[in-house]
Amino acid sequence: MKPWAQLLVFFSVLSAVLAAKPATDKFDRFHTLSRSGPVELDSTSFEELTATPRDYYAAVILTARDDRYGCLMCREFDSEWGVISQSWNKGPKLDGLKMVLGTLDFDHGRVIFQKFMLQTAPVLLLFPPNVGPFAKVNAEPARLEFTGPMTAEHLYLWIERHLPGGPMPPLVRPINYMRIVSAVAIVLGVVTLSTVLAPYVLPIIQSRNLWTAVSLIAILLFTSGQMFNHIRGAPYVAGDGHGGISYFAGGFQNQFGMETQIVAAIYAVLSFATIALAWKVPRMEDVKGQQLAILIWAGVLFGTYSLLLSVFKAKNGGYPFYLPPF
Repeated sequence: MKPWAQLLVFFSVLSAVLAAKPATDKFDRFHTLSRSGPVELDSTSFEELTATPRDYYAAVILTARDDRYGCLMCREFDSEWGVISQSWNKGPKLDGLKMVLGTLDFDHGRVIFQKFMLQTAPVLLLFPPNVGPFAKVNAEPARLEFTGPMTAEHLYLWIERHLPGGPMPPLVRPINYMRIVSAVAIVLGVVTLSTVLAPYVLPIIQSRNLWTAVSLIAILLFTSGQMFNHIRGAPYVAGDGHGGISYFAGGFQNQFGMETQIVAAIYAVLSFATIALAWKVPRMEDVKGQQLAILIWAGVLFGTYSLLLSVFKAKNGGYPFYLPPF
């Protein structure tokens, strides 16, 4: 090899070594600062972190956390960004793969926001290395603009897609001891309250009359078509075409909200009249009073059933049967 060629190779190797050394020193300095969480950057340190030569990845969140800017996502995601940073620093990585995670707040990096022409926040910029084993020819940063709430898991997947394939540190959320203490306190409070109130509440819960009433109300509501109204979105009432109000819809495939309530009330009267005749009246000791009660409840049963038939006939004009007085 000619002397001038040897000299050229020597200077090329020397320049590569000198270029790699500052990049390595720069990474070590920022990596030391990021051990407890993302590095807090300003315009100067951002330029230094992302300057070439760079043998590491630099992931920087550009955010605006101050309340003056009204960026709720910026404040909410700040803790998620910390989870990603701690998981990356503590977990095993691909040999030679290096990355620094940082945060640049608008108050400390207005020049950088203007440089990248950012109108919204937060925005993630991921700068790839331009030297070293994972260097990329195009060292332009990958950019992710937040369009809605973002979790650490979703952002971590996005970062992984831009890194070389291989083992990555798992995302591990720190144990929330306050949540555990709060849950234990709530459970103890519920147990204590249940123990104190049990002698008063259990007789009510175990009451047959209570469950009978609840069951009857539920049966009356559902048999009258309440669920149909919720599914179909039936109107409450409708006009009759003559300036009045129609409470009953024609046909058996349609009904109104008030129609459901009227039918439920009719069913309720029929139910309670039947219960009175079958349960209450036989227990009356006064014979004349018992006879009078039979006549009254039988009359209520007859009249209410007549009203029900008239409603049925109103929905189906061809129905031939009826009972007086309706």
